[in-house]
Amino acid sequence: MAAWHQACHTDDKSIGFVPTMGNLHAGHLSLVDIASKVADKTVVSIYVNPTQFGANEDLDKYPRTEQQDLEQLKTKNVDVVFMPSSDEMYPPNKPVDYVEVPPLAKLFEGVARPEHFRGVATVVKKLFGCVQPDHAIFGEKDFQQLLIVKNMVVQQGIKVQIHAGAIVREADGLAMSSRNQYLSPEHRKIAPLLYQSLLVAGDKILSGSSDIADIEQQAIEYIKENGFEPDYFAVRDATTLAEPGKTNRVILLAAKLGNTRLLDNLRLD
Repeated sequence: MAAWHQACHTDDKSIGFVPTMGNLHAGHLSLVDIASKVADKTVVSIYVNPTQFGANEDLDKYPRTEQQDLEQLKTKNVDVVFMPSSDEMYPPNKPVDYVEVPPLAKLFEGVARPEHFRGVATVVKKLFGCVQPDHAIFGEKDFQQLLIVKNMVVQQGIKVQIHAGAIVREADGLAMSSRNQYLSPEHRKIAPLLYQSLLVAGDKILSGSSDIADIEQQAIEYIKENGFEPDYFAVRDATTLAEPGKTNRVILLAAKLGNTRLLDNLRLD
């Protein structure tokens, strides 16, 4: 990987990078399309990162579909698929040099998964060191993660431009995710109601309603009534995740449906 990226930079070719944990779907492939537009060469990594899994999350059960992933990436003419081993990423008998994450990492997803974002930031920094990209593309579905990566790049002084890829949805509005395959047929039918709750709340806000707390509570009740267990439904500033102003807002949502935890969000304005 090091020799390849050095040859690219010697030839004055820019590198676009899409880090993934595999089990690819159309959402991932849309990020690859962005990489191919903004850079001369495209790299996709496939690595299931152990440091972003908590004690109660089963790393071993994370779906691994490497051959299928490679076939999909062939159709996109990706230049390199980087598939490091854990011994390469985290050398045995050496302490992990964790990246410290900002306070916003303790909000929302950080409550449910306290060590998650520290693991994400750490592995992304390691992957950036291996690939040496000029551009990196992350999906907006994991909105909080995108903000933390942007923050990490600034704090660590890493010279890579971060691009955001829009959420790709199924025909019925459900945000594409590797987790969707865990939904039962019955749950899959009602899962799109999460997106409907975002649209309804967004319409109320954009029509001028100023009672954000009431809109959030109504959405939570709607989600509960339809069989979900909501973790949060919150309107926030889209840069800091602080209380929102009148512009630059995002609605963040997480809820369990059966044993599957689903994330979604909606940018306003």
